[in-house]
Amino acid sequence: MAVNPDFHATFEKLKAILEAYAAKTIVVHDTDENYYLDMHYVMKNKQRLFFAAVRVGKAYVSFHLMPVYACPNLLDNMSPELKRRMQGKSCFNFKSADEKLFKELAKLTKAGFKKFHDPKFLEKINKRWNTATKG
Repeated sequence: MAVNPDFHATFEKLKAILEAYAAKTIVVHDTDENYYLDMHYVMKNKQRLFFAAVRVGKAYVSFHLMPVYACPNLLDNMSPELKRRMQGKSCFNFKSADEKLFKELAKLTKAGFKKFHDPKFLEKINKRWNTATKG
């Protein structure tokens, strides 16, 4: 796959945001194009809770952050610049490094990690998933 030369540097900077959580999560993938973290928490479906990932694609580098999907109010104070980088409910796309936005994304990741360690929140998520799969 021919990759934009800026993508590697962008990937490495985004990966650095997630590496801060590697010791407290499970590193599922760690390659030059994919870095993926799961929480230690196991859902009722016997799968670990996905936390975050960064992946190099054909058109951009994507940063996936599941806490913003599970808890949308984490996005309440997000800048319009970062909001424009969103695709879907939990993915942010970048073609090059942007230190200002990466700093904001690091704060959002920290808030999400804290949320994913809250036992009450995890119980709520598990109940919601269990209800959704029974319907």
